[in-house]
Amino acid sequence: MGDFAIGVDLGGTNLRAAAVSREGTMLRKIAGATPVSAGRDAVIADIVRSIQALRDELSGERLAGVGVGIPGYILMEKGIVSGAPNLPGFENYPVRDEIEKGIGARVILENDANAAALGEHWLGEKQRIGGQQTGTGQGVQDMVMLTLGTGIGGGIILGGRVLRGHLGMAGEIGHITVVPNGYPCGCGNNGCAEKYASATAVSAMAKLLNLGHDLSAEQVYRLALDGNERAQAIFESVGVALGTVLADLINIFDAPLYLLGGGLTGAWELFEPVMIRELSRRSFTYRNHPPRIERAKLGSDAGLYGAAYLPLQMP
Repeated sequence: MGDFAIGVDLGGTNLRAAAVSREGTMLRKIAGATPVSAGRDAVIADIVRSIQALRDELSGERLAGVGVGIPGYILMEKGIVSGAPNLPGFENYPVRDEIEKGIGARVILENDANAAALGEHWLGEKQRIGGQQTGTGQGVQDMVMLTLGTGIGGGIILGGRVLRGHLGMAGEIGHITVVPNGYPCGCGNNGCAEKYASATAVSAMAKLLNLGHDLSAEQVYRLALDGNERAQAIFESVGVALGTVLADLINIFDAPLYLLGGGLTGAWELFEPVMIRELSRRSFTYRNHPPRIERAKLGSDAGLYGAAYLPLQMP
């Protein structure tokens, strides 16, 4: 029997876990609601139950370890979440140790956007060359990934390794300023990218333009497809913001590949032309030697694959 790892993707509203083989095949996946309102201990217990359920189903194989993607700042060596706005009660809590006590196996924590970038980097372009898995990052040692969801996350891989920075807070792409003195952000800055190019931003702009109260990004997208000019203008604004961010990233990293993932990429055809036009205007490098700007291929499973990859790459 071969060995496998378990990847866990913990969000503010959902918990998903998957068993993944060393070759990158997803063996089993389970999903459910994260009982955040029930408190931290309930969330940890739910994670442990999910891991154990997968482990029991694959009892004939060896568990290499568990990776957990969390939307927050991670102190890797200590296994502590130092900041998690969407997970009340988790800050400065020994998440890794608590899960390890429950399952008796090695656990590695990672920021969720970093995990998604790792997933794309690991599985790569097998689909394009006839393999069974999907992905776009394989064979590329330097890449940057943006995840466009409720906010904007970022994962930066240089030399095949995640760039975490001195404090583990590198890759906060959602908080790059795109509009000086723009909308206030919860981080304390004004004009952050995620205030202009996230699903939350799309909903907020729809409200400002009197398209309706509490419209989801999906609903605004449908209005745009139906020809609503104000809805279309929202996605043009998203394109301008993303083009500005990508120009900064290209000018800083000069990587060959930039991936965009997350739910908002479902509106790719609405914002991509404006994004590329803005990017071309702002980056000399892009105009002369354009890198690849693409949608990520693994979808919502990228974080599961990346989290599972963490223990598989360890000796």
